[in-house]
Amino acid sequence: MNLKTKNPALYYLQRAAFYLLVLVIAFYLLAPFFWAVLTSLRSPGDLFLQPAQFIAAETTFQNYTQVFANPNFQRGLLYSLIVAVGSVLISLLIGSFAAYALGRFRFRGKQIIMYVILAVSVFPQIAVLSGLYTLISALGLYNNPVGLILTYLIFTIPFTVWVLTSFVRDIPGELEEAALVDGASPLQTLFQVLFPVMMPALVTTGLLAFINAWNEYLFALTFTSTNRTVPVVIANYSGATQFDQPWGQIMAASIVVTIPLIILVLVFQRNIVSGLTAGAVKG
Repeated sequence: MNLKTKNPALYYLQRAAFYLLVLVIAFYLLAPFFWAVLTSLRSPGDLFLQPAQFIAAETTFQNYTQVFANPNFQRGLLYSLIVAVGSVLISLLIGSFAAYALGRFRFRGKQIIMYVILAVSVFPQIAVLSGLYTLISALGLYNNPVGLILTYLIFTIPFTVWVLTSFVRDIPGELEEAALVDGASPLQTLFQVLFPVMMPALVTTGLLAFINAWNEYLFALTFTSTNRTVPVVIANYSGATQFDQPWGQIMAASIVVTIPLIILVLVFQRNIVSGLTAGAVKG
């Protein structure tokens, strides 16, 4: 006998409390985003109105028009896309090879390597900033998207290797054995057999690494001066004068930058869930 039939009043009280908690959490998470959207759709004079008047004010897309007409924002979007995609592709390529080796082969020091990778992934960015700046300057890659991609690999590769290794470890070994019997080389086995099976994990790690690279601010601010990514562009957004703070345009630019991430998450949500839960339960 379940709780619904045994004590209906207590059952419905628990259900009501659960949905109330979900509603409170949803409001807490979505309220700032909702207010940012409203701010991006209001004229500068409406920003000083009372909340009720601000919500009921006239909607305008002037801020979005001005944002897309800003050449710095256009270049920032382009550089962000180049850097994020480049760092994700390199991370997935290197991370796949490393995960295959760490997840399939036994060798001395493997656990130490895994712990080092985990330690690097949680290391604070500010701790390696000065060393990376010296390295990027010595390589002549300052203010260059290539240099920014190399710095982003510091946090994208460890995360990719750690997630993919746990996934590769749980792939049935019979797949490789069948491929080897058919005469496939280790590289053919990796690209033609394991990669299709690893697709949910690849999508998950790639998307999460892309989000981290797309939103990264500290490295982009330090290693660039003009060819800056969009988070730095938004942070340095200025108005017509030094005393003018265009909050509406800043919110519009933030919404524009956030929309691609939301679309990616919605499109690949099935892959994300299956990739994050893969290997959690062994059959």
